[in-house]
Amino acid sequence: MQPIFSLATLFLVIAIVANTLLAIVVYRSNTKSVTNILFSVLSLIISLWLITLYIAQNPAFILTDLFWIRASITIAAPMSMLFFLLAHTLPSTNFLLPKRLITFIFFVTTIVIIINASPYAFTGIEENTSKPIPGPGIALFGVLSTFFSVTAVYILLRKLKKSKGLVRQQLRAVMIGILLMLGLIISTIFLPVVLFQNDFFVPLSPLYAFAFLGTTAYAIIQHRLFNVKIIFTQTFVIILGIILFAKIFIAPSLLMRLYEALILMVTVYFGILLIRSVRKEVEQKEELQTLTYKLERANVELKKLDAAKSEFISIASHQLRTPLTATKGYLSLALEGTYGKLSEKVREPIAKVYESNERLIRLVNDLLSLSRIESGKMKLEPVDTNIEEMIASIVDELKVKAAQKNLELIFQEPKPALPILRVDSEKVRNAVLNIIDNSIRYTNIGSITVRTAQLENAIRITITDTGEGMTKEEIAKLFQSFSRGQAGAKLSTEGAGLGLYIAKQFVQMHNGRIWAESPGEGRGSVFHIELPVR
Repeated sequence: MQPIFSLATLFLVIAIVANTLLAIVVYRSNTKSVTNILFSVLSLIISLWLITLYIAQNPAFILTDLFWIRASITIAAPMSMLFFLLAHTLPSTNFLLPKRLITFIFFVTTIVIIINASPYAFTGIEENTSKPIPGPGIALFGVLSTFFSVTAVYILLRKLKKSKGLVRQQLRAVMIGILLMLGLIISTIFLPVVLFQNDFFVPLSPLYAFAFLGTTAYAIIQHRLFNVKIIFTQTFVIILGIILFAKIFIAPSLLMRLYEALILMVTVYFGILLIRSVRKEVEQKEELQTLTYKLERANVELKKLDAAKSEFISIASHQLRTPLTATKGYLSLALEGTYGKLSEKVREPIAKVYESNERLIRLVNDLLSLSRIESGKMKLEPVDTNIEEMIASIVDELKVKAAQKNLELIFQEPKPALPILRVDSEKVRNAVLNIIDNSIRYTNIGSITVRTAQLENAIRITITDTGEGMTKEEIAKLFQSFSRGQAGAKLSTEGAGLGLYIAKQFVQMHNGRIWAESPGEGRGSVFHIELPVR
């Protein structure tokens, strides 16, 4: 038994030093965190418990064995309580239990501590041995310790199941350590002592503390559980300070002692500065992580709002289309004379109402297209399409609008003819029509010319106007949704700023390109659409 006892002594010293140092450093890393405080107190109590167990097994203290045995079981009561509180709080910085429940837990634990320190836990020691005789009070400690231990494991398992990422890794490492330590203590120390009065494995208890210390250290080193940079920096400064302090007393002369003392002071000063610097860096990183987490949550909420907005626009657009279409039909019939001949005095306002209704229909269609694009519901329906015929029909449709502003709308047909493209003709037509219509609205004098050309792997449609032109800043924002240039405000043109955005989306759905160029304000604009040849 002597070799085991000697080995236990070595492990005891190492465990106490490591445990105490870890407790101090962890507490110093965040003095306001309940998790840090609970861990530090638990580490110190484990060290104290190991010391009492060691003394109780030491033959030099055989006359006071009963006192030290009672002391060890007394210290074990708050240790199991702290395990429970740590499991429930980890990794929060505040208590998660209600204050009343925490008060009740402390009250019950205090009663058990008093009973354990009294003769009711251990009534005495067997003659000629150091084996304690358990009393009736030990049962209450057993129930409380088992309850706290099992509940702590249950809480950790539940947290582990719900957690993700870094928190999950932290909880897994700490839980493994607690399970190993509690399992070994209960199976090789508590049950053998209580049931069989066998204390053979008691001297090996420091090894069990290593199970908890080792896994917790792993969590700290690998997963930054308690700000590993601060911990290692403080540990390094403390160890260096102890070494330099010891050198003062072993220096051969007074002058050398003064020299070593000066080195110690300088080292401590710069060590404090280093710790502050590292602490500030860690705090900034934590703030950045918190802001990142908040930003992610805000982004999720914005996506939900954006989806709700698209859904609302879609529903509203569908509801508006029916009455607007009906209004268009009745106005068209009235203008055609179906309900009788209209006087010029009546025809003019009805014609204006018809034009306004047309603008509303276009706006509703744009909004509906926007909601479908953003929700991903817009699909291509490709058919064989003659691009020349499509552009010619668009020019014929818009010539009246151009003529109203005394503008010349020209389509220069290509030679030779362009190949047939397999595209969604409605969407390509919408894109080209939007560009030409935009040029008419932003041009007061001159002309709009449409050209086509066949490139190596694409067909390019170019719309050139002699209108207001654009700055580089306006071109950069031109194809954004709800974006209108300065010329729009200057000319009081109507529109929601959706036409060019939708045109770009339709072209990109065909893996094509759309862009604009302009020499500057008042010098016209050039729009290009390229559609790949399949």
